[in-house]
Amino acid sequence: MSTTKFSHGGETPLLDQVSKPEDIRKFSTAQLKTLSDELRADTIRNVSFTGGHLGSSLGVVELTVALHHVFNTPEDRIIFDVGHQCYPHKILTGRRDRMSTLRQGGGLSGFTNRSESEYDPFGAGHSSTSISAGLGMAVGRDLQGAKSNVVAVIGDGAMSAGMVFEAMNHAGSQHARMIIILNDNDMSIDQPVGALSAYLSRLVSSKTYRSARDFAKQLTQKLPKMLEDTARRAEEYARTLVTGGTMFEEMGIYYVGPIDGHNIDHLLPVLKNIRDDEGQGPVLLHVVTQKGHGYTHAENASDKYHGVSRFDVVTGKQIKAASNAPSYTKVFSQELVHQAAEDDKICAITAAMPSGTGLDAFAAAYPERFFDVGIAEQHAVTFAAGLACEGYKPFCAIYSTFMQRAYDQLIHDVALQGLPVRFALDRGGLVGADGATHHGAFDMSYLNCIPGIVVMAPADEAELKHMTATAAAFNTGPIAFRYPRGEGVGVELPAVGEVLKIGRGRILQSGTTVALVSIGTRLAACQQAAELLAARGLSTTVADARFLKPLDEEMIATLAVNHDVLITVEEGSQGGFGAAVLHFLSREGLLDRDLKVRTMHLPDVFIEHDSQEAQLILAGLTANDIAAKALIALGLETTSLSERA
Repeated sequence: MSTTKFSHGGETPLLDQVSKPEDIRKFSTAQLKTLSDELRADTIRNVSFTGGHLGSSLGVVELTVALHHVFNTPEDRIIFDVGHQCYPHKILTGRRDRMSTLRQGGGLSGFTNRSESEYDPFGAGHSSTSISAGLGMAVGRDLQGAKSNVVAVIGDGAMSAGMVFEAMNHAGSQHARMIIILNDNDMSIDQPVGALSAYLSRLVSSKTYRSARDFAKQLTQKLPKMLEDTARRAEEYARTLVTGGTMFEEMGIYYVGPIDGHNIDHLLPVLKNIRDDEGQGPVLLHVVTQKGHGYTHAENASDKYHGVSRFDVVTGKQIKAASNAPSYTKVFSQELVHQAAEDDKICAITAAMPSGTGLDAFAAAYPERFFDVGIAEQHAVTFAAGLACEGYKPFCAIYSTFMQRAYDQLIHDVALQGLPVRFALDRGGLVGADGATHHGAFDMSYLNCIPGIVVMAPADEAELKHMTATAAAFNTGPIAFRYPRGEGVGVELPAVGEVLKIGRGRILQSGTTVALVSIGTRLAACQQAAELLAARGLSTTVADARFLKPLDEEMIATLAVNHDVLITVEEGSQGGFGAAVLHFLSREGLLDRDLKVRTMHLPDVFIEHDSQEAQLILAGLTANDIAAKALIALGLETTSLSERA
């Protein structure tokens, strides 16, 4: 094979020989170290062109190489939790020539994906699912009488989720043989994970040690109860002085580690020992890694290199399109900080996403009122409910797609009790390159059916300021507002947010034939559609509903009575705003007259990764689509709308 040369001068002679993991199983330890260097360089080069999750991927290069060297994938299952760290895995598993399509329309997913490769045994995108899925695979294997290995690779952040503890509790009692690798990138690699720890980990992972330990357990069971307990505790706690594994041991999970996750010499013997041990029950290997390892810019700013846009490999500078408008996240952040300055009862809660939700600014200004609960959305919501019980005004800032994980808490712990918890749902609507696992497609639908909650969606960044202020002022029950990823539309921002009248929309322009009623950020597309319809001689009203719950029934009724066509537009799934409008019109008998009602929403499919613009075209929610919907309802030709708008 030819040697690949990169713009930064790197060569990859060993990596060029790898088309599947089997190719590296005969590599020497020295070759595996060289392969790791080449794989790291290749990962950096590819992500510099496409953007993506860089820091996490760089942190597991050596671990990924070691896993594919030691285990017989795809027969052996390797499950990467979340999937942020899967780029080196993709390169080694036959997808290297497609890495330039990463997160692009029709290209590779940014996460593991079952439909993409047989080496991806479980799809990911949300956190903390790997141990549960791995245990299911291990039990399924045992039921079939098979002998393959199941390995779940999970980061220390993901270990904070309650689902992980549920899975480990089950795994410890189920006694199915599986391997959990705790990828700990929150520690520095110093003496505790040096040569002594590596030696001890190799020792305790060996068959000899396990056999001796099992024999000792059997022996102590013959002793009087008091001596048995004393011997067991002595053995566990002596080993824990070095390993820190008591918690896992108490759950029935055999603990090994910690070891240096960047040291091939340490990784290989321990992984082989664990692989070859046919003892019953789960084993947890604790490896310590550094996020962004091997790339100075990522090492020095791992938070910024978690998810990156395109960047210059030499300087590390990210290449972003210039924008005159601030991001919606920043607008929310600034307004919440302002509101908190006026009201010391306001608190902010995030589930391990302080920078992603913009709450890092709140944390800096009011650290005593900021709470990062870890990847634990369920706890975040009920914790907020408890704060509300004590008279505080909690804002739960959670991505729309992650809020799905706390739906029962939203209903049972907040709405049922009428508690004034504020939900700021970032990334509402289509999110672009992160794809189907991260779209905020369902929030308006799943919120629509909850009694007593107020639900808002801003059309632009100024409206977001108003809705943040409205949520801060509202204290008679739960209130939620969802807003999109990315920059605003460029409207002038008020100095402070205005408290809106609950359940009241607004009319931006009045007409007589077509009424376009938008909720959220498709308002600008509706205004463009109105211009296209005006060119066809059709008088069009454009309205911004602002509120999904309570619906502005007076405005909707007026529009229904005074127009021939009424079209609702939302960047959410069916069952949301359009459904609410149809229910109201039906209940009031307003569908009995000659009114043509059409609802426009996201299609009933999972939309894959692409640019947000391409996804909106696929969803049929562009200005052109909206205008065409009105023309078809009126029985008119749409030929003049051949160009996308």
